[in-house]
Amino acid sequence: MPKTEPWEYSLYIPNDPRAVTVCRRTVRLILTMHGLIRFTDTAELLATELVSNAVRHTKGPTALHLRWRSGVLRIAAWDAAPEPPEPPSKLSDLVDAEEGRGLALVRACADVWGWQALSRNGNRGKYVWCELAAA
Repeated sequence: MPKTEPWEYSLYIPNDPRAVTVCRRTVRLILTMHGLIRFTDTAELLATELVSNAVRHTKGPTALHLRWRSGVLRIAAWDAAPEPPEPPSKLSDLVDAEEGRGLALVRACADVWGWQALSRNGNRGKYVWCELAAA
């Protein structure tokens, strides 16, 4: 039985492609320890796509954030680049594409997703998030 009380985890990672694997395995461990195994496959995919985009398209550090509250799992990635994420306008454009599928997967697999620009202490960046709700 999953724990129902709210929890949050943040993992700060360097701009290193190997960090994506660390994030994916961390997501699986956290969800397993909280009894939310039914979310692990989809959550791993979503976290991987969000973190991969942050590592690939920015030069600075990144953070992965997981939050469980009121039956909703929020997966988010922060990065230092202020540019908005640009999902493809049509999924059919991705059939033969070699890149650009990440946000399309997020859009297709998450219940809801979005992003917000951030500015704190003169630093700019963005927070891209998605949510999975318990059925």
